[in-house]
Amino acid sequence: MVKKETGLSAKDAEEQVVSLANAGHTPSKIGLILRDEHNVPNFRDLTNKTIQDVLGESKLLGDIPEDLLNLIRKSVMLFDHLEKNNKDFSAKRGYEITVSKIRRLAKYYSKKGKIAKDWRYSAEKAALLVK
Repeated sequence: MVKKETGLSAKDAEEQVVSLANAGHTPSKIGLILRDEHNVPNFRDLTNKTIQDVLGESKLLGDIPEDLLNLIRKSVMLFDHLEKNNKDFSAKRGYEITVSKIRRLAKYYSKKGKIAKDWRYSAEKAALLVK
């Protein structure tokens, strides 16, 4: 397999990450943009840092990690669906599983210090957080 040359230096790639984050892109979306548009197959190999590290240095990381926020968005969507369709038991099961994943992930992140120790999930807080 032939390695392609990237058009960006390490410093240029970091600047690109910061500018894409300022434009409102999530870290995973930034990685996809770098791969597809700027021919950077692996940001870590190029810069010896992760996208999260660069965003942390620039104070551009959110309060809640991206994977937890995506689960919260999913739970809000399912909760809204269940309010309109209260007989949809498969959606109810999906909501319960999603809330369980949120609680487990929140426990992990609170141990790692990425979110507050007293952070708890509630449907009302989640709806406000997502909107």
